[in-house]
Amino acid sequence: MIARLADRDLRTKFGVFREVLYYDGQRESIALVMGEVSGAENVLCRIHSACIGGHVFNSIECECAAEMAAAQAAVKREGRGVIIYLDQEGKGNGHLALIESMKYKKEHGQAEAYRMAGFEPDARSYRPAAQILAELGVSSVTMLTGNPSKAAELSELGITVSGTRPLELVSYV
Repeated sequence: MIARLADRDLRTKFGVFREVLYYDGQRESIALVMGEVSGAENVLCRIHSACIGGHVFNSIECECAAEMAAAQAAVKREGRGVIIYLDQEGKGNGHLALIESMKYKKEHGQAEAYRMAGFEPDARSYRPAAQILAELGVSSVTMLTGNPSKAAELSELGITVSGTRPLELVSYV
């Protein structure tokens, strides 16, 4: 089960979010919340996995930083939403898996590159996200994603997903 550890206001380029830190006994997860979401329906929701290259080193080999910015911008436009940041680097396999898979990624898709490097194609779990949404009291979500498996897993975990919307990416390069 996930536990809320702390929260604070976080000023960003996209406005002030409530940063809520959670812990499930193994990993920390963070919810960025804007507006009143408790009891609300069709809350914009982005589940976003950690990416050291994109978030820390400004890599141009992925769209992770642009996806986070697009999610924050969408929530700001809507005036309400939740972005859940999960510690799941390398599709849940870790940073080593990401580095080892890069030699295969150019000629194969990302999932196959992980498999060829000896890792799971996608080892992520959205259980922490579902628990966070339940703890926040969100009634239903509209997912900001192009990945239908995120919405499907959230639904299987008891979260009402009323729909999905693609992110509108903006390049920062």
